[in-house]
Amino acid sequence: MMHSEYQINVLLDNMLHTHDLKKVVRFDGEERAFFEISRSFGPNIGLRVCGEMDGHGFHRQYYFPYLHGTSVTTDQEILIEPKADGNGFFGEAEDGRVDFALIFSLQNPSQYLNVLKKNRSLKHDVVTTLTGLASSGTILLPAKNNGQKLAREKQREFYLRHEQMVSAAKSGSQEAIENLTMEDMDTYAMISRRIQKEDILSIIDTYFMPYGMESDRYQVLGSILFYTKVRNLYTDETLYQMTVDCNGMQIDICINSQDLYGEPEAGRRFKGNIWLQGELRTRSISRETKTASQTAGQEL
Repeated sequence: MMHSEYQINVLLDNMLHTHDLKKVVRFDGEERAFFEISRSFGPNIGLRVCGEMDGHGFHRQYYFPYLHGTSVTTDQEILIEPKADGNGFFGEAEDGRVDFALIFSLQNPSQYLNVLKKNRSLKHDVVTTLTGLASSGTILLPAKNNGQKLAREKQREFYLRHEQMVSAAKSGSQEAIENLTMEDMDTYAMISRRIQKEDILSIIDTYFMPYGMESDRYQVLGSILFYTKVRNLYTDETLYQMTVDCNGMQIDICINSQDLYGEPEAGRRFKGNIWLQGELRTRSISRETKTASQTAGQEL
């Protein structure tokens, strides 16, 4: 772990010469260009620096750690807006599996700027992979029947049906609105009845909800599908990377082993606070990534 601003600045300055990947977006009719520089520090993890290059050299604007996701999370239309401080972009996706807009920090701004240059659509040409960097977390035992394949299939069917109803309700379907209202009332009645004798975490199997003052921070609870232990090659720290099924969405989460209470295992649950990031991908790239992630899952 790096503790001083001096150590961070040394690393960032070295990345100008020792990076693994550089993406450049040139602005039409201008001498300046947008630079996105990345350096890997282990499987799917690294540091990314963004800024502009002009006749006076490179001007660093912002930097952030990233976790590269393994599968597509949502194919819904994405709204992108610059952050208020100018250091990056926020993405927003309306996904029916959660009852609010998912807001995330954009992980690959060069992809977005290229889409803008080509006047392509974020709805038809781009899908989104969401990942989470966890600041803290706890491993919980599975809820009753959580580990059974049939229960997971029923849960996926529920979230798919819920997503379809939310989409219909947004289109003005009165029947869908009434069904969602009845669903909420039934859920409230079930929880009120069971909470008298059971712990809340034995009733609520999964959730995804905003947390804190930052719009891209969330608290999540979900089932661990598989996990791997990796090492940060720069700090020599041990990290856990977990693929978590949360509200019917598969999200890859990375956490320092020192910040995790408990031992992860497939079938157990992860509960923690995450910084949500999103990576835009073209549909052709996402199909290749999905095939690769399915192969990796079989190997695990």
